[in-house]
Amino acid sequence: MEYTEDGSLRTPMSAARALRFFVPMALALGLLTGTAMASAEADFWSWFATNESRLFTFESDQQRVFDDLSRELKRVNGDLTFEFGPVEDGKREFVISAGGIRSAFPAVEALYGAAPPLKRWIWVKYRPRRLPINDLEHGGKRIRADDVRYLLAKDGDKVGIVLFFEGYSEQHKNTFGQIGYLFLDEALGEYAMETSGSYVPAFVVAGLTSVVA
Repeated sequence: MEYTEDGSLRTPMSAARALRFFVPMALALGLLTGTAMASAEADFWSWFATNESRLFTFESDQQRVFDDLSRELKRVNGDLTFEFGPVEDGKREFVISAGGIRSAFPAVEALYGAAPPLKRWIWVKYRPRRLPINDLEHGGKRIRADDVRYLLAKDGDKVGIVLFFEGYSEQHKNTFGQIGYLFLDEALGEYAMETSGSYVPAFVVAGLTSVVA
């Protein structure tokens, strides 16, 4: 027997009785947690369907539409981001992205798995590889994809890549490194970039003058 802090008697609970008490409680808590998660995803798609027309024609009020959409996505998971494809044959791609954050991949999978069929939309999980690769602007630097050169080398069980940028400087090494990552993300796709083990390249950036010299 045990006594509580206030001196009252606590009778030990038998194992069988404990199981009868705790198992239903654990199941209930699990169901509640699952319901909450499912509700966040369902709420997002309900909002999306209600706003389908303005989302499909977002260019007419882009900033407001993007702000509203970002807010709703953050309610599902704070790391989720999105992309829209162009309208082709009356349909438009909606890309659900983890923003390159691997810990947010389950949220991408869950939201994608809960997506309803909408006749004007094509759902895409993770940023796909892009061909041709787009020009990029980041940190005040605008880089044309055609101006980037690369060198491949064996790096253990990975592929080592050196990306060469015209106008590269050590002073802006971090900016060029982020641009390099974005170019590889475009070339390989978000999922491969984060999860494919030996396929994911290690890369460094350098200036074109270092190759020419």
